[in-house]
Amino acid sequence: MARSVSRTRVVVRQSYYWPDQQLNFWIIVMLATGGTLIGVFASFMMDQQQLQLGVPWIMPFGITVGSLTVVLILIFLLLIFQRRLLPGLVMVSCFILLILYITGLVETAIQLFGPKGNIIGNCQLLQESTGVSVNTLAWLEQNSVCQSWQAVFAFWIIGGVFLVWLIVLGSMVARGGMGD
Repeated sequence: MARSVSRTRVVVRQSYYWPDQQLNFWIIVMLATGGTLIGVFASFMMDQQQLQLGVPWIMPFGITVGSLTVVLILIFLLLIFQRRLLPGLVMVSCFILLILYITGLVETAIQLFGPKGNIIGNCQLLQESTGVSVNTLAWLEQNSVCQSWQAVFAFWIIGGVFLVWLIVLGSMVARGGMGD
């Protein structure tokens, strides 16, 4: 007589506890960071094209990094909803993004504070003006561009800090050090 052997497959899935409030706060800040990078650099690229000037590499780079940030967050959200967000994936992807953020920060710092033709030095060319005049419009535009560069510089820093924070958080989650 033949015996039938039944095999059962047992799948054990490791679950990780991610602190909801910290992760939600990180997502909001990084969405703002990615959106700011995309918006400001897209505006700069339109200005450069309107002025018929070349587009420096930092502008499409900033749009790309901002877009990658938003895409990464969407992937994280999808994995969170499926309860499959792995700390290793988070740490590696955040480290790669951190390198891109540091690159953007360095280039933006060179553009802002560099030795030759820096943006901060050019921000002082026009005197503050009021009233309805071309001088006021020119000063307002100069002020807007300068503040946009400063905002991008700040968001490169904010993004870098929050990426490091998520790398540390991911390592704590992987070790199970977040508690239940």
